Amino acid sequence: MIAHSPTAEVSNNAGQSRFELRLNGDLVGILGYYELDTNAASGVRAGRRSGPPIVSFMHTVIVEDFGHRGLAAVMVRRALDAARGYGWKVRPVCTYLQRFIADNPEYRDLIVPV
Repeated sequence: MIAHSPTAEVSNNAGQSRFELRLNGDLVGILGYYELDTNAASGVRAGRRSGPPIVSFMHTVIVEDFGHRGLAAVMVRRALDAARGYGWKVRPVCTYLQRFIADNPEYRDLIVPV
């Protein structure tokens, strides 16, 4: 009998402002985010953007029993890929995310300074 490998899925739960990592359907990780109001800072009328949305990635959490398996990297990589697809710029507040980007320069084009 062949053992089944776990299925890792990352999805954007926009209603809760977080990406969620599920293994075989069980929630085991989150990456919380917050969209900054770039319009207020630039004086642009509400509803009109002067550039791409800037989203702060605030924290990355993996359930303790699932730590040290590389799951945070899977979740962060897929969240950054989704951010690129959405046209977001990312402000990496989370220290894990900052280290991930330092080690993965292919995502540096998404980053705005903290």
